[in-house]
Amino acid sequence: SWMWDLNPKPSAEQRTCLICGDRATGLHYGIISCEGCKGFFKRSICNKRVYRCNRDRNCEMSRKQRNRCQYCRLLKCLQMGMNRKAIREDGMPGGRNKSIGPVQISDEEIERIMSGQEFKEEASLPDHSWSNNGDSDHSSPGNGVSEGNQPSPASTLSSTRSMEMNGYVAALRDQYMGTPVAQHYQFLPQLFSYAAAQSALLPAQARGLYPQSQTLIAQLVAAEDLAPLSTPMLIEDGYRVTQVELFALLCRLADELLFRQISWVKKLPFFGELSIEDYTCLLSATWQELLLLACLTIYSAQVFGELADVTAKYKPSDDELQGFSEDGMEVMERLIYLFRKIHQLKISNEEYACMKAINFLNQDIRGLSNVSHLEQLNKRYWYVCQDYTEYKYPHQPKRFPEVMMCLPEIRCIAGKLVNVPLEQLPLLFKAVLHSCKSSVSAGADPDN
Repeated sequence: SWMWDLNPKPSAEQRTCLICGDRATGLHYGIISCEGCKGFFKRSICNKRVYRCNRDRNCEMSRKQRNRCQYCRLLKCLQMGMNRKAIREDGMPGGRNKSIGPVQISDEEIERIMSGQEFKEEASLPDHSWSNNGDSDHSSPGNGVSEGNQPSPASTLSSTRSMEMNGYVAALRDQYMGTPVAQHYQFLPQLFSYAAAQSALLPAQARGLYPQSQTLIAQLVAAEDLAPLSTPMLIEDGYRVTQVELFALLCRLADELLFRQISWVKKLPFFGELSIEDYTCLLSATWQELLLLACLTIYSAQVFGELADVTAKYKPSDDELQGFSEDGMEVMERLIYLFRKIHQLKISNEEYACMKAINFLNQDIRGLSNVSHLEQLNKRYWYVCQDYTEYKYPHQPKRFPEVMMCLPEIRCIAGKLVNVPLEQLPLLFKAVLHSCKSSVSAGADPDN
C-alpha cells in the first residue's frame, strides 16, 4: 500500500514521517510516514476508536512522545492528509486503491471522525467486515470461518488506550502476506471450501476412528506432562508486585515450561527416527511457539487463573504505560484474539498433542539434515489430527481447518514477541491476562 516518491533525489525531509518525525518507510494512506503511524492510523479507523486528550489537543508528536496521546496522534494523521478511504474495508494488508493520495478534509469532518459520530452513522449500514456473504476472495485463508459475532471490546489498558479490535480473521491475515508458511497451511482455503461443501451436501454421520490414528494419538498424549505447573504463583492479599518480581516469575515459568518441552521430545514415538542435531535445531526454532501453545491450552487454567491473579497485583507506572511499544500493542491484540479463538474451540488434549507435533515438525527450518522424513512425519500427524476431529466432532465440519489456523498465528506471534523490549513483558502479560480473563468471566466469547 505504499511506494516511494519517484523523485530520483528525495530529500531528507521526504524520508521523515510527517506525523512523528521518525524514519519513514514509504507512502502510507497517501502521505510519507513510518510503520508505527501507519499501523496506528489503520487500527484507529478499522476499529472505530474514539480517543480523548487530557490536555489542550495540541500535544507534541515525536518518535518518543507519539504514544502519550492517541487523540492528538490521530488528529495529526487526519490534518496531514492520511486518507481513511485508502484502508481496505476488511482491515487486511494492502491498500484499497494504490492511486489514492492525501486528502484535505474540513475541520467539521475531522471533528466527526474524532468524536465517533461518523462511525455511529456507518454502524447503521450493513457490516461486511466479518461475514463474507459469498463475495470473499477465495484465496483468503480465513474464507468460511464460522464465527457469527464480532468479539466484544476488550478491557482497556489505561483510560486512554482502547482495546477494541478488528475480527480474528482480519488479525490473522497479516501472517499470510509475504511470509513463507509450511506447505500444508497453503491448502487451508481448499479445506474450508471442502468443509462447506460437505456440510451442505451430506448429513453428519458418526464413524469410527482409524486404528492407526488412535494409536498415534495415544502415543502423543502419553508423551505430555499434563500435571499442573509447580512454579509457586500464590501471593498474599494486599501485596504489591513489582515489575522486577513479575519479570522474575515469568522467567521461572518459562524455565519450567521449556524443561517440560525437552522431556517431551525424548518421549516422542518417533524420537529414534531423527538425529539429535535435528531435534536440537527444531527445538531451538520452535520453543517459544510450543510455550505459547501450552499456555493457551493445557495450562490455561493456571495461566489465566493463578498467574492472572499475580499480574493483577502489579501496578505499572505512568512511564511504563506511555512507553508501551507498537510491537507490544500488536502482540497483545493478536494474543487476545488467539485466546478467544482457542477458548471458543475448547481444544482437547488429543488435538493439542497433534497441533504441537505438527508445529514442532517444521521442515522449513534451516539447518535440518533429514527434511524429507520430517515432512512425512508432519503429514502423518496432519492427517491423524484431521481424522480425529472429523470422528470426534462430526457436527463441526470446519473444526479441523479452524484448529490448524491457530498454528501459523502462534508462529507469527512468537516471531513478533522477540521485538518487544524485555522490560515491557510484565505489562504485556498483565494486559493480555486481564483482558482474556475479563472476556471469559463476562461470557464475551462466542459460543462454540
